[in-house]
Amino acid sequence: MRKRPAILWATEVQVKPVTQPRTAEASSVPDDLLPELQLELPPFPDHLISVRSAPPRPRVSTPPTAATGNDAEKLEAPMIALQVTPQESAVARQQTKQSLGIAEKNLESARGKSLNAAQSDLVSKITGFIKDAREAAQIADWSRARSLAKKAQVLSEELAGSL
Repeated sequence: MRKRPAILWATEVQVKPVTQPRTAEASSVPDDLLPELQLELPPFPDHLISVRSAPPRPRVSTPPTAATGNDAEKLEAPMIALQVTPQESAVARQQTKQSLGIAEKNLESARGKSLNAAQSDLVSKITGFIKDAREAAQIADWSRARSLAKKAQVLSEELAGSL
């Protein structure tokens, strides 16, 4: 069995430890018993490479406040638009219509046929490009519409070749 302590724990706060006085002879150790340690460190590199565990946070600049003080006016983001001549626009419109026609014809030839997973994925991509091209054409962004329609045409030709 365990022996009960001589001091009650309720009064342990009042107990102060008594330190023993040290003698000079007891604390001194002869120098010849202590080993002589020398640390050999490799040379410090000239440059350090920092490794980041996450990409740096983007710095967001606050938009300038309106000098007029009218909060009803909202600042619109500037729109970057390609300067297209009317001739280029007409050519792009014609190429868009042609590419959309070819893509829809090839897509129609795949309707009603059993398609594998890759072909079904192509169909969904083609329909997405056609939809986006039509949206771009509605806002008269003919260069974007032409690009999207051309992508739909290329994918639809690939689909028609795999049938």
